[in-house]
Amino acid sequence: MIIAGEASGDLHGAPLIKKLKEFDSEVTCFGIGGDKMISEGFNVEYHVRDMAFLGFVEVIRHLPYIKKVQRRLIEIIKEKDIKTVVLIDYPGFNLNFAKKVKKLGINIVYYISPQIWAWGQKRIKKIKRLVDEMIVVFPFEKEFYESYGVKVEFVGHPLIQSVDNYTYMERKELFDTFSLNKDKEILLLLPGSRKQEIEKIFPETIKAAEKLSSKFNMQTVVACPENIDKSIFESVSSASDYRVVCNHSYDLMKYAKFGIIKSGTSTIEAALFKLPFIVVYATSGITYRIGKALVKIKHIAMANIILGKTVVDEFIQDDVECTKIVNRVSEILSSNDLYTSISNDLELVRNKLGIGNAPENAAKLILKFVNGKI
Repeated sequence: MIIAGEASGDLHGAPLIKKLKEFDSEVTCFGIGGDKMISEGFNVEYHVRDMAFLGFVEVIRHLPYIKKVQRRLIEIIKEKDIKTVVLIDYPGFNLNFAKKVKKLGINIVYYISPQIWAWGQKRIKKIKRLVDEMIVVFPFEKEFYESYGVKVEFVGHPLIQSVDNYTYMERKELFDTFSLNKDKEILLLLPGSRKQEIEKIFPETIKAAEKLSSKFNMQTVVACPENIDKSIFESVSSASDYRVVCNHSYDLMKYAKFGIIKSGTSTIEAALFKLPFIVVYATSGITYRIGKALVKIKHIAMANIILGKTVVDEFIQDDVECTKIVNRVSEILSSNDLYTSISNDLELVRNKLGIGNAPENAAKLILKFVNGKI
């Protein structure tokens, strides 16, 4: 069983399933995932689009549904005689689920660690008790877990392989296909992969993007993930001078001039493309206050965390505001030296993330549990 409760988990789950099947053609996977995992033969019981709850308030509101999902997954474990569960990030759901299935004598492997080093170190005892193998994708995570006596392996970051193996469109093809202006650079906006994120982040960022596009003779393109209906952008903003492109974020990152990107997986991807960008993040007031009290680190952008300094500017909560964004991005786009410095620093992120065959390495570790060799 594999539990990937959001779009980023689906992104990481698909190549993992592909490698599992390459190494053992008889492996069958069930659980929660998305279209990318389904394309690799995953048997989806619940789709990620039905599981993307953002913030404490949303989770509480959906508790009856969440408990229903967990009960059904446990039924599947018993029906299929599943002995190994792979959890991909999604800690609120996954750690609670791990507690329930551990009682059944199940092997629990965690792939893509929850960021407890940032906000929840109290959970380390729970992880040590419940998780048989923690598979991490950042080198500093291995050091962190080892210091607490958790069994852990660093496998490299899967996004390196995703970026390197992607089949890119030519610039002309991309621009022609989506009716983009070939004479203008792309200002790329990625406002999130959940409805609640987009509702909070898009209205101010699109206003800023339109002003910046006008000022620097660019065109605003909004990257829309496959689990989002693009009509949501029209419903939360009256802005209209932009183009929505679905399911081509890598092509857009490759050819964009600058990015305004919601905190999360996309910021690592942008760093791997050496695309200068700013990070934006906003949530409900209650969730923000609770999160601020829990978070123990200085930055939220992984590029900044990995490099140990501020490379990309972070606009959080009330700072996700049109004028503030326009002023800072204008400074960057007006200075070749500043723009180039950011791009050069982002190039260092790849070097820090190590080897790029994470799905293969993770699959080998997981199959040891599946085949009873651990």
